[in-house]
Amino acid sequence: MTAGGLPTEERRVVVKEALSVGIATGAYGISFGALGVASGLDVWQTCALSLLMFTGGSQFAFIGIVSAGLHAAPAAIAASSLLGIRNGLYALELTQLLGVRGARRLAAAHITIDESTAVAVSQSHVKAARLGFWLTGVTVFALWNLTTLVGALVGNALGDPRAWGLDAAACAAFTALLWPRLKSRDAVAIAVVAAVVAVLLAPATPPGVPVIVAALAAFIAWRRPRQAAQGAEVEVPGDTTESEVQP
Repeated sequence: MTAGGLPTEERRVVVKEALSVGIATGAYGISFGALGVASGLDVWQTCALSLLMFTGGSQFAFIGIVSAGLHAAPAAIAASSLLGIRNGLYALELTQLLGVRGARRLAAAHITIDESTAVAVSQSHVKAARLGFWLTGVTVFALWNLTTLVGALVGNALGDPRAWGLDAAACAAFTALLWPRLKSRDAVAIAVVAAVVAVLLAPATPPGVPVIVAALAAFIAWRRPRQAAQGAEVEVPGDTTESEVQP
């Protein structure tokens, strides 16, 4: 049986994956809401950032400017710009996959984030990818804004968000997405290279830089084996018999 053009079992898997990622990531909005009001914003200003900006890294960078003063602006702007670049790259990847136009294109652009992209590109079929993108994006958007409001209302009563493990929610979601795809030695090696690069750069670079450099390192590591394999492919001419030789 099929549902929405997808086999029922495959649809169930995609829905489960999308909701798992969406719920784990959406919960992290509590920390942004709490930090927003702690930095001097009121509840509505904090909620407006999540509603209109809706890109976690840039939102936290903005909060950094508000809380630390204008002297922190250059680093925060640089970090948010670098974080925004990846969303542009995601859009290039997803444009053909989603095939949306008009108002749906604007909606898709707004929810093109790490989580919706990751779930979409992890699917093996176009229909599954589209379902995963929309369900993940809408779930994260709804819960992120709801939990931002909750975090802003409870404010300092929540305490340190890290004590609740909310700072690790997004990382846990991505690890859950990545783990099943590490089915070959090459995939494991590329993941290790990216992780090592990110860990080495994290203490000395602004937020966002380790992720971008690690992604570049992973891309280079992925391309080299492919190029080597292509270089090893040599066209072997067919055998020529005497009867095929023209006088």
